[in-house]
Amino acid sequence: MRALLLVGFGGGAGSIFRYLTSVLVTRYFQGVFPLAVFTVNVSGCFIMGLLLGLSERLPFVGTDMKLLFVTGFCGGYTTFSTFSAENVDLIQSGHYPTAFLYMAASVLAGPAAVWLGFALAKL
Repeated sequence: MRALLLVGFGGGAGSIFRYLTSVLVTRYFQGVFPLAVFTVNVSGCFIMGLLLGLSERLPFVGTDMKLLFVTGFCGGYTTFSTFSAENVDLIQSGHYPTAFLYMAASVLAGPAAVWLGFALAKL
């Protein structure tokens, strides 16, 4: 139950920050390029990398802190950070073909699934 509360609280905070970041970026930068989502994804990846790196160096960053900030906050802020961290882990583990397949399949299957869902909803 503790883990669920930590992830839920962190996820809620991450979702709020995602919304605020999107509003702020959209207020000052408008155009065709989806800069708000790009900003959230890249900053989320940076935050996750920073947190994961700190968790290896600092003894007080235990499971609860990871659940709250990495799984919860970063997961609520952007799942792209998790996707990216998983690919870095695959590459660092020497699983290059799996990493490439995961990246390519996700980039192709994700938009295709959105298109398919959208098309089905119109029927």
